[in-house]
Amino acid sequence: MTSGESQDTQKGQSGILRAALLGSCPQCAEPTLFEAPARVAMKCSACGLNFTKYERGGRVSGLFTVVIAIVLIVIAVLIENSFRPPLWLQAAFWAPVTVGTVIYALRLFKTVLLYAAYENAKERGE
Repeated sequence: MTSGESQDTQKGQSGILRAALLGSCPQCAEPTLFEAPARVAMKCSACGLNFTKYERGGRVSGLFTVVIAIVLIVIAVLIENSFRPPLWLQAAFWAPVTVGTVIYALRLFKTVLLYAAYENAKERGE
């Protein structure tokens, strides 16, 4: 920690990708942000931070999921046209890839929105 940084500035800042993967709380960095794979918890069980006043991605998440689906469909069609793999191989590959991509992308999307709202509220002094 340098002389210009306080302990509060360091705490809870592990990087947005890592925070989304682990579900880290923006205040205490404990892995309590998600109560299900892609559902934000109501509050942090470690520090008591109320996530409901920061979580704003509920309605936009559906649109975001559709965009992810379109990208995955385009990639699947390109692979089908280029390599012509058997149907069983495509199903075995694309099922887990789709589920994993959608879940992690939603976690990342919701974490970014929640962290941005938390930082904005902190700057305003709320």
